[in-house]
Amino acid sequence: MTHPSSTLWRPEVQKILERLHTQADTDDEAIGERVRNDPAWKTASSETKATLLRDAMLPVCRDAGRFLYTAARSMKAARIVEFGTSFGVSTIYFAAALRDNGGGLVIGSELEPGKVAKASQHLAEAGLSEYAEIRAGDAMQTLRDGEHTVDVLFLDGWKEMYLDVLHMIAPRLRPGCIVLADDVTLFPDQLATYLNYIRNPAHGFVSVLVPIGDGIEYSVKL
Repeated sequence: MTHPSSTLWRPEVQKILERLHTQADTDDEAIGERVRNDPAWKTASSETKATLLRDAMLPVCRDAGRFLYTAARSMKAARIVEFGTSFGVSTIYFAAALRDNGGGLVIGSELEPGKVAKASQHLAEAGLSEYAEIRAGDAMQTLRDGEHTVDVLFLDGWKEMYLDVLHMIAPRLRPGCIVLADDVTLFPDQLATYLNYIRNPAHGFVSVLVPIGDGIEYSVKL
């Protein structure tokens, strides 16, 4: 009897994911500490903040990555929009799900050009380039256009922009689609407005906090 295999377990996918997770475990805390102590941080523009964080991986953790994969698989997603790609760790998990679903595209957004190049390189190493498109620049511009219905929206960029990105993508969200917002327990103050909105039944979602990683708000459009 043969057993179905997940793209996640392919050697090239496991190799690049483990390398990136290990790099984040090793380097991100020190980079974050240095950036937080930089006097320019508090008044910096989004572009300057992206530059200051250009070496930070800022990935989802391993459990959160597998959760993203399983969520996309369970609903047979074909179109995923990702706000905040960084080095492409979450993108690899999503792209793996799309491959196993039979095809599709994850459209990512990233403000820092160097990270766009690195994310594309990592997807190529994983053998998943055909399932992803990383767009460089301000997500409010790069993710604005699009005629395709969205199955999954993943929010993992600047926290104060979550609600703006949701409103922008909302016309393309199909009933039954999911919206996943990362870091909700890590940044409760910055995400209070978003959470108040998405948890209000009047806005057409059912929403629950999933206690994985830094907290993922799992919302289903009615």
